[in-house]
Amino acid sequence: MARPRTDSAPDLTRPVDLTAGAITRLACPPDKDQAFLRDAKAPGLRVRVTAAGAKSFVFEAKLDRKTIRRTIGDVRAWSIDDARVEANRLRVTLDGGIDPRELEREQAAAKARREVERAAKALIVAEVWPLYLAEGKPKRRDAWKPGYLADLQLMASEGGKPKKRGEGFTRQGPLYPLLALPLGQVNEDVLKAWFDREAKAGRHQAARALMMFRGFLRWCSTRPEYRALADRDAGRASAILESLPTNTHRTDALEAAQVPGWWVGVEQLGNRTSSAYLRALLLTGARREELAALTWANVDFKWRKLTLADKIDATRTIPLTPYLSQMLAALPRTNSFVFASSSKSGRIADTRASHAKALKSAAISGLTIHGLRRSFSLLGERAGAPAGAIAQVMGHKPSATAEGYRPRTIDDLRPFLEQIEAYVLEQAGVKFDSAAPRKLRAVA
Repeated sequence: MARPRTDSAPDLTRPVDLTAGAITRLACPPDKDQAFLRDAKAPGLRVRVTAAGAKSFVFEAKLDRKTIRRTIGDVRAWSIDDARVEANRLRVTLDGGIDPRELEREQAAAKARREVERAAKALIVAEVWPLYLAEGKPKRRDAWKPGYLADLQLMASEGGKPKKRGEGFTRQGPLYPLLALPLGQVNEDVLKAWFDREAKAGRHQAARALMMFRGFLRWCSTRPEYRALADRDAGRASAILESLPTNTHRTDALEAAQVPGWWVGVEQLGNRTSSAYLRALLLTGARREELAALTWANVDFKWRKLTLADKIDATRTIPLTPYLSQMLAALPRTNSFVFASSSKSGRIADTRASHAKALKSAAISGLTIHGLRRSFSLLGERAGAPAGAIAQVMGHKPSATAEGYRPRTIDDLRPFLEQIEAYVLEQAGVKFDSAAPRKLRAVA
């Protein structure tokens, strides 16, 4: 039998001892899309050639009576010896009852998981924080309260920007150092070290920042993509809680004898909007943000009602009493807010400076803005209003009271709120005729 010519194409019908020359001469028959040249030394090793002339090493074998085929690599990248070693490895895997293709898929999936895990571990707080501000609204709320959202942004601010008021630059927010940390590395030890550093500048500010960050960690723990990274209880470690300042419950409120001096001091403020706002807080018992966000659209002068944003429910509606109605009607309508200002938000933001002036003129110390809310409750009791009616006007969470809590209609609430207003005006020395609302004056 004559030996094949060295320049002829190899015989595809029988295994051959693969050589570089044989692979070079290999060609795809004209009537086929691809063809295979079998290796005589490594069972299962083939060289595939396509109609376009591309050549690669492949492994081919039978599994459960079905042909399986796996590409090893391009003949230009793989040597014949390396291809035989890989084919033998795949044969051993197959003899063990494992499909090499399935094994490869599992290895690829495992690699993808490791990549995801590495990426997740590298995820820093700064990448998640903006999403928290955008989507981390409180329960039963459509959005953050503007004031609290502004505080969150300020707490995490970079600082170093020119102050809007006065000279100098803004300070870095206490949460800013945490933004650079990988989320998965924020544990109780990290938070303890951070809190101790921030507490040197101000313990109460650091404690408030910690409470905010704990809210962020709780939110992360509810998100499937961050749950495995966020340590929900990191901010509640005993070592941190022991370092927190004592949470003293404020009890400041106006005494009846202090009402006249306070009222006169507030009335004499140069800022009429602040003056009206502070008096409205005392006459309604509303929270400062609830009243600051009041818009003209939610003041019903015809049916004498006010609709306020509420901490418990979305909104609550209370009666609009005679004196308060006249005071609000006298305010200028410069935008949609009742207590408007030239600030970026368009509404009154911080009246502590104005309130401090009024307190100084009245020789009253220690009364906070929230103390006016407590003052409404105490003065309401002295006026003889039922506890349930006072609680409903103030927007307290419904609970059992001595009288048995039951929501009242606006008309049922109106006499009690007018009774409270009349009592406060009487203590303040204000002569007010509800039948002639334009005539009112404070008497010494």
